[in-house]
Amino acid sequence: MVRLGTGVRASVKFALSGGVAAAALLASRPAQALPAFAAQTGQPCVFCHIGAFGPQLTPAGRAFKIGGYTQTGGEGWRSKIPLAFYWQGSLTSLAKDTPAGTTTNRYAPNNNFNLDQASIFVVGNIGEHSGIFSQWTASDNLSAVAMDNTDFRPYTDEFEVNDTTLRVGISLNNNPTIQDPYNSAFAWDYPFIQPSAALQPTPAADVILDAGFNQNSIGANVYLWYDRRLYLDAGLYVSQSNWLLTRLGNAYGVGGIQGVAPYARAAYEWDWDEGSDTQQSAHVGLIFMNANVNPVDPFAANNNPGVTGAFGRNSYTDITIDGGYQFLGDGTHIGTVLANYTHEWQGLKGSANIAAPNPATGYPYGSSYELDKVTFSASYWYRNTYGLTLGWEGIWGKRNPVLYQPAPLFGSANNSPNSSTFIVEADWVPFGKEDSWARPFANFKLGVQYWLNTQFNGQSQNYDGFGRSARDNNTIYVFAWQAF
Repeated sequence: MVRLGTGVRASVKFALSGGVAAAALLASRPAQALPAFAAQTGQPCVFCHIGAFGPQLTPAGRAFKIGGYTQTGGEGWRSKIPLAFYWQGSLTSLAKDTPAGTTTNRYAPNNNFNLDQASIFVVGNIGEHSGIFSQWTASDNLSAVAMDNTDFRPYTDEFEVNDTTLRVGISLNNNPTIQDPYNSAFAWDYPFIQPSAALQPTPAADVILDAGFNQNSIGANVYLWYDRRLYLDAGLYVSQSNWLLTRLGNAYGVGGIQGVAPYARAAYEWDWDEGSDTQQSAHVGLIFMNANVNPVDPFAANNNPGVTGAFGRNSYTDITIDGGYQFLGDGTHIGTVLANYTHEWQGLKGSANIAAPNPATGYPYGSSYELDKVTFSASYWYRNTYGLTLGWEGIWGKRNPVLYQPAPLFGSANNSPNSSTFIVEADWVPFGKEDSWARPFANFKLGVQYWLNTQFNGQSQNYDGFGRSARDNNTIYVFAWQAF
């Protein structure tokens, strides 16, 4: 085991504890199938969402989002009120109880009922050329309240170019990829709902596009949509100030962005047989982000955390290849496939520049690391009511004796981030169709997931160095999810 200086150990401990806290607050994926949107457009949820609940978008749903949430067509008083609410409740059961001292005071070591989230949304059009999607969330039995995902479109419009359409828009948002219309982008990819990180152990490593700047950044993006096929998005992100984070209930993730972080997205979409019994859609794309980051200050007061480059600065560069396919047919049998692969280059001079020799090579570990992540899911829906999804997530990278240390439950005995998890999910959604009762107010999803871990933080057996195996974190997650 490499010995670390006191300052470095404190920095890593502070960064990891902050990451766990942020993950616990924002563990569940965002929802977008909202009654306010259905009322505004006059369309049932299945018009925009596969499974009648979301967040998987149909081609019509993608067009609505790229259009800046401005489409109208609904009637009555409900179509004029830009508010929606939802809650998520669950039972989380692990294969083995968590060790003493690794759970918060209000939770048992296993088999926890939980109110995962309760959210209020401000969503919809603001005139002909502007719209908003903004969420405020109280999580984990309402113990923490924070500004959640927000995507404000101050301007969007459509023009005629070369006998086709070109839509131009601007997005101001607080989470890279939250503005993205494809469900293979990280903010919207599978699993669409998952256990709270306070109740289910999660792998120690993740790429910054997925977990680095969620709700703690501000992005300004300009996007183009040409011929309803080619989608381009470019923007710059900065970190929110410590003052703003404190008031919005959020925290730094990997640290604070030094200067600005460039972001770019390109995707191409194909749609076949629209309006027929064999309707299909597919897309492929690329996402890029680069950020120089000042790590969280290990010497700042806990009630006033900040970031500093005094011990060095980290750099991250992510490139994601993603794609998806949908068979929509006539709505009886629906199938989807989603996948993405991300490679991340890491220069960790601020948190893991290790002069000690690597036993495998005899040379210093240094500060250059790499991380890879793959997510994949395939789903089948019958009449947008009964769904079955199979998913897999894999993470692997170089050993890092600073970031991945032995520790009960969350640690890595061999300093490796490598993890592999399979997820099986069954869902029932009784509402959200054209003839559904109390449309659009009644929206309900009941589901169960099984998480199977074949590798966790580097190993299958005794991965944490304290006797816990990957299979001990296998999880049954039963959830209810309602929007109104």
